[in-house]
Amino acid sequence: MLASLGVPTTTNTLGLNPAGRVCLFLVDGLGAELLRAHPGAAPFLSAHLQRTLTAGFPSSTPTSLATIGTGVPPGEHGMVGIQMAVPGEGRLFNCLRWTAPGLSIDPDVWQPAETVYERLAAMGIDPVYVAPSAFDGSGLTRAVYRGMRYRPADTVDERIEGVRQALRETSFVTVYYGDLDAAGHTTGWGSAQWLEKLAVADRMAERIAEALPPGSALYVTADHGMINAVDKVDVDQRPELREGVALVGGEARARHLYTAPGAAAAVLETWSEALRGRAWVVTRAEAAEAGWFGRGVRREWLDRIGDVMAVPYGECVIVASRAEPLESSLTGYHGSLTAAEQNVPLVEIRR
Repeated sequence: MLASLGVPTTTNTLGLNPAGRVCLFLVDGLGAELLRAHPGAAPFLSAHLQRTLTAGFPSSTPTSLATIGTGVPPGEHGMVGIQMAVPGEGRLFNCLRWTAPGLSIDPDVWQPAETVYERLAAMGIDPVYVAPSAFDGSGLTRAVYRGMRYRPADTVDERIEGVRQALRETSFVTVYYGDLDAAGHTTGWGSAQWLEKLAVADRMAERIAEALPPGSALYVTADHGMINAVDKVDVDQRPELREGVALVGGEARARHLYTAPGAAAAVLETWSEALRGRAWVVTRAEAAEAGWFGRGVRREWLDRIGDVMAVPYGECVIVASRAEPLESSLTGYHGSLTAAEQNVPLVEIRR
């Protein structure tokens, strides 16, 4: 998108046509496979769906926001999971909530890569982010949106108006809608509540498109898709799965297992056997070499990845009912490498 605006030293990877102004509408949880399954609930988006992109791994909000915000894959920006071990400190850091026991985590240090918004700002372009006021000033917002001017907007109408105003002031605007993902987590994708939020997102896209000034482009995409869980493996009810594991990080569809000294091989064997036919269980080195986090992982980020990774496929999730009671009670999940979670739409509308 920066290349389509004429920003120098950028590669137009997607071959987007030039535009005078660009609006990115990010719909949290709008997987391409999910959208294709319910065209009737989203007629506008479905009619304009031209292409499908793939999210990075894990297919989760903080990882994808960092990838969008920096233009580099997770192995470069270091946001390789929702819960990651702070190397050498024996504690987990939740980068979605930006919380960790002990000392706070500096967003500029944890994710030091220059953002695309900082690049725009350095050129004299004032990028604007229109999103709920609750996220303004959060650690995650700082880590992935540095350089943006935040415009708080809580209701749908406020967000539409915020986009309209921002497009009069600048040439790059991002607007976020998260209610679809929230509905999917609680009641499952395809549920009545989820379809209601999908219809809201569809109408938002149509209204934003109607508000575009001449010569502008609207792009609609997502950070990930979703699956509905029917098979839950509870590590807090399986003592053998806790043996040799110092920290259970990641999330239900992409677990990072940080092992006690000398226990990695045994943990790999135990988890591989317990999850045979339900999950990929690999070492850190295997995940990195297979390109899960991009073409490579920076050396300083390697210890953020679990010694062992367990990544379910099908409709299996790995929960921790005592450590994560809320997350363990959900219906919809994402984070893995399946098409339902990885594939996201790219909708383009031009005026």
